[in-house]
Amino acid sequence: MDREQEAIELLKKYNQNHIVNLLKKLEGVEKQELLDQIDRIDFQQIMELYDNTKKEIEIKENKIESIGYLDKAKLSKEQREEFNQLGEEIIRSGKYAVVTMAGGQGTRLGHDGPKGTFKLDVYGKGKYLFEILKDNLAEANEKYDTVIPWYIMTSKENNKATVDFLEKHNYFGYPKEAVTIFTQSELPLVDTEGKLLISKDMKIREASDGNGGTYSSLRASGSLADMKNKGIKWVFIGGVDNVLLKMADVTLLGMAIDKDVQIASKSVVKANPHEKVGVFCKMNGHPKVIEYAELPENMAEEVDENGELKYGESHIMCNLYTIDAIEKASKEPLIYHSAFKKNSYIDEEGKEVIPQEPNSYKFESFIFDAFEFFDDIAILRGKREDDFAPVKNKEGVDSPRTAKELYEKYWNRQNKKN
Repeated sequence: MDREQEAIELLKKYNQNHIVNLLKKLEGVEKQELLDQIDRIDFQQIMELYDNTKKEIEIKENKIESIGYLDKAKLSKEQREEFNQLGEEIIRSGKYAVVTMAGGQGTRLGHDGPKGTFKLDVYGKGKYLFEILKDNLAEANEKYDTVIPWYIMTSKENNKATVDFLEKHNYFGYPKEAVTIFTQSELPLVDTEGKLLISKDMKIREASDGNGGTYSSLRASGSLADMKNKGIKWVFIGGVDNVLLKMADVTLLGMAIDKDVQIASKSVVKANPHEKVGVFCKMNGHPKVIEYAELPENMAEEVDENGELKYGESHIMCNLYTIDAIEKASKEPLIYHSAFKKNSYIDEEGKEVIPQEPNSYKFESFIFDAFEFFDDIAILRGKREDDFAPVKNKEGVDSPRTAKELYEKYWNRQNKKN
């Protein structure tokens, strides 16, 4: 049986007859590219994910318990100095790397291009999100007399635009040899009937598989091997859109070393019981971040003996790992969550359909789902005004306006201290 016939048998097995018809119409390079894609896709996995969209999420309350943390503001002088010294030693000795997840587009911001290329209107002249992160790393490099390797994860959709942008701006002065760009893995989009969507380029339409794909993408791209070659022992992973993100926080790093854990994270306390953020907890004895939609209301409102929310530590995408933890997470399959979204596609007549309502499922894994592979996590509570100013929405909360205000206030405070 030749390659095309094998692909047709596979497609028919999973009721993808519309792709069989497409394959028969294509010739030359287009046909070869579609065959390559069919070879690569795990159809059984996709159909299982599609079947899961019909099942209810079930959380058994008795398996959830609150989790401990240290409050950075309440550390004793001795504790803080001890942590800082431990963290500083690792960074100074070149055993620390940083990963920025930058696979998203700025669509929700009304920005045409990769999110990291969005310019935030700060101090009149403005700064790009990538530039703000670079400033943070450059400051750490100067302070600890090192050059931190910077790994930037793009998506297939925005990789070229990101590389072109960073080249054009000369990486904002960051040493180019210290920057590695790699792409995130993808999964097909599936409609409500279980049919894979076809894209304008006559291939199966795919989308990034969520920030949980960071681990396996680090391994598949060779970036993990590169880190090992460089003698990296600790890796920080954060998003591109938090303009107050501290990517080289020696207190967080030192706390993780002191507590002898493989993973650590910084949190901020929830603004109110019903803020739409994931919160840290323990489930079945393992660390977990539970999404706001999955936390029962009575638990969201529960307080401890000090009157603080029992489930009040928000996950702010500020995560730290040993290199071994990244390796472990890169080999473990993560749970996939489905999001029902509007996605355009090409119909059987070859016409583009732009839906008005959600029409298909996007499957994504979340970075924090890997926390469950570990027995413990060290959590450092930071402050919202010091650590968390995301740029997500065009207006309202977590918008350029709120991020600009938080960023400028933070730096005004820092400059007064100095």
